[in-house]
Amino acid sequence: MFDYFKSIIDNDTNAVVICDMTHKIIYMNPAAVKRYEKRGGAKLIGTNLLSCHNARSINLIEKTILWFRENRENNIIYTSYNEKENKDVYMVALRDENGNLIGYYEKHEIRNRETESPYNFKVN
Repeated sequence: MFDYFKSIIDNDTNAVVICDMTHKIIYMNPAAVKRYEKRGGAKLIGTNLLSCHNARSINLIEKTILWFRENRENNIIYTSYNEKENKDVYMVALRDENGNLIGYYEKHEIRNRETESPYNFKVN
């Protein structure tokens, strides 16, 4: 079953960086590796996410973790809008089968309308 979930994340065209509860980056999908290439790309795996953020961002990440812990239904929060890329950004809780908080990731939702033709079976 793991392969199915990994495939979903790996084929997402948006960056997905997954962190554990110590803020250690435990996984980056190919889009994230490419997006953060100038900061080290795949070498960021195993490092602390907070080391890439300023004090204000660290404070907001920590407040979000506390909010996730307050209630098992607190699982997603809007964090920002990226005007340059026209996308909304969210922080999402990751929970185990018992509902315990085990980590988090950042979710990007692009607002641009898709320009690709439907079912365009082009060869890459």
